Amino acid sequence: MGFLNYTFDWSVLWRHPYGGMFVKGILTTIHLSLLAWIIAVILGIMVGIFRVLPQRSIRFAGSAYVQLFRNTPFLVQLFFWYFAVPLLLSKPAQEWLYDHVPDYSYWAGVTALGTYTASRLAEQFRSGLLAIPRGQYRAAYSTGLTTFQTYRYVIVPYAFRIIIPPFTTEFLSCFKNSSLTMTISVMEITHTAYYIDSFTWHGLETTTAASMTYLCISGFIVLVMSFVEKKLRIPGMIARSQ
Repeated sequence: MGFLNYTFDWSVLWRHPYGGMFVKGILTTIHLSLLAWIIAVILGIMVGIFRVLPQRSIRFAGSAYVQLFRNTPFLVQLFFWYFAVPLLLSKPAQEWLYDHVPDYSYWAGVTALGTYTASRLAEQFRSGLLAIPRGQYRAAYSTGLTTFQTYRYVIVPYAFRIIIPPFTTEFLSCFKNSSLTMTISVMEITHTAYYIDSFTWHGLETTTAASMTYLCISGFIVLVMSFVEKKLRIPGMIARSQ
């Protein structure tokens, strides 16, 4: 009976000031996810390469990174970057951080999400690197390329094309994990939805809108990445069913 007596008011999604707040929350989610993804890709490629290099110390460093960040909950890492990292700094550094870094919670969220996602991407890159025939390495070395040049110009581009399907999945996970940054007061989609609900008492409308927003953006990402996969796939290697 309570549900039947509920009065729907979808106008909370666009009337002032809630409409502007919701749009801002969407934009915050998008650019937070993109910045974290840039960190994850750069760091993930480096760690993935470390995991397959012949030097034992470098392989150990890459493995330690993956085990540390991949095997601890993202929420714990988020709290660590937000609450613990400032305490590890000196008093002047803490004061500078809080006085001169606008919206520290946002940057803590970007850093936590980027470093966590990098540990997952590193394993995807490692699997892509291990899937490349050894002949590719020998052919590159035979032309006089150094180890760095071999990975830069031959191996990494080849591996990237192999791992596009799981690459898409990790990007979606990065995008959806951004919702957890609400726990450190980042006003992304989910937090904005609950914030509007606290003023309007129309949580059904706001959470439905948040869910549909995630669904639409995720669907768009899948379509774009499917197109990229078709264009870049290597014949004979793993690809989605046509």
